[in-house]
Amino acid sequence: RRSAPLRIADFQEVLGEPTVALAKLRDLCFSGIPFDGGLRCLCWKILLNYLPLEKALWSSLLKKQRDLYSQFLKEMIIQPGIAKANLGVSREDVTLEDHPLNPNPDSRWNTYFKDNEVLLQIDKDVRRLYPDMAFFQRPTDYPCLLILDPQNEFETLRKRVEQTTLKSQTVARNRSGVTNVSSPLKTTPNSLSEYEVLPNGCEAHWEVVERILFIYAKLNPGIAYVQGMNEIVGPLYYTFATDPNSEWKEHAEADTFFCFTNLMAEIRDNFIKSLDDSQCGITYKMEKVYSTLKEKDVELYLKLQEQNIKPQFFAFRWLTLLLSQEFLLPDVIRIWDSLFADDNRFDFLLLVCCAMLTLIRDQLLEGDFTLNMRLLQDYPISDVHLILKKAKELQDSK
Repeated sequence: RRSAPLRIADFQEVLGEPTVALAKLRDLCFSGIPFDGGLRCLCWKILLNYLPLEKALWSSLLKKQRDLYSQFLKEMIIQPGIAKANLGVSREDVTLEDHPLNPNPDSRWNTYFKDNEVLLQIDKDVRRLYPDMAFFQRPTDYPCLLILDPQNEFETLRKRVEQTTLKSQTVARNRSGVTNVSSPLKTTPNSLSEYEVLPNGCEAHWEVVERILFIYAKLNPGIAYVQGMNEIVGPLYYTFATDPNSEWKEHAEADTFFCFTNLMAEIRDNFIKSLDDSQCGITYKMEKVYSTLKEKDVELYLKLQEQNIKPQFFAFRWLTLLLSQEFLLPDVIRIWDSLFADDNRFDFLLLVCCAMLTLIRDQLLEGDFTLNMRLLQDYPISDVHLILKKAKELQDSK
């Protein structure tokens, strides 16, 4: 292995060219990206097709995308908020106006209430992001001024959640019985009262994530919001919001939004229940984990078959959430370096899942159904370097 200063120099050389050589960059990123100097944030933006390979285009593209994001904020959060705030001001004949009881499906209010259901589900999920880390509860250095301007009388998402007492029926969005989306190792605070509410003019990082997901849901009504998306956006936002370069860090929200959108374009089929059994859906990918295992370690494959341990009992979560629930955040980020660098998008993820199985093969071969389920639902090995090394060996042994 090359020493850290040499590896940083390798990255700087590739990123210093007027046109970034993508194959070289992928190669470097695959072995892990140094955090220094914001290298990871920059590489992820290139690997997720947010930044083009021609460096001369970067600044104009970033300006355009960040302006577009501000536009989304105005249309989807500020406008409805103003409409709600103004409602109390003028009480003309309500029959002429659009009003909350208007049964017309095109009514703005109808949309508003539907959005609230989605918002409540997002709110519940983002407050629980990485409870073992204080980061998401902390205030951001760059709160959204468009929204937090003290002159604003309009309703923000935070106020909207506080005022919405609609008990939303969206909780039952979980799929395929056994699949618990959140892992047993992540304990969550019991009630919302355990979160301190930040003073006005501040906002916590989880509120920024909430806004990103809400806007994504509004712009992608076909999929909207499905539980687990919070776990995909979390590591992206964390990486961008801790960038040592403050110019990038300031725009973490908009940049995360577009990188998340691009990443979801590649993995969204995993979240769409109607595609579960199609070639692009999650069942196909779970079966692929088992067929790969069968090639690499037939004894272990037969043992899991014999115990009737189906891949959906564990691989559903591993694949859908790109392993973000199985490891601590810094380790998830290291795994994602390799996943994003994989040019056959996420084929490597199948090999990582296989490596995770083969690394605990002795325990699995000895264990009964209950013991093995526990091992797979709460994976025992925390050394991701070992796992990635094993996955690479499996890849090379093809």
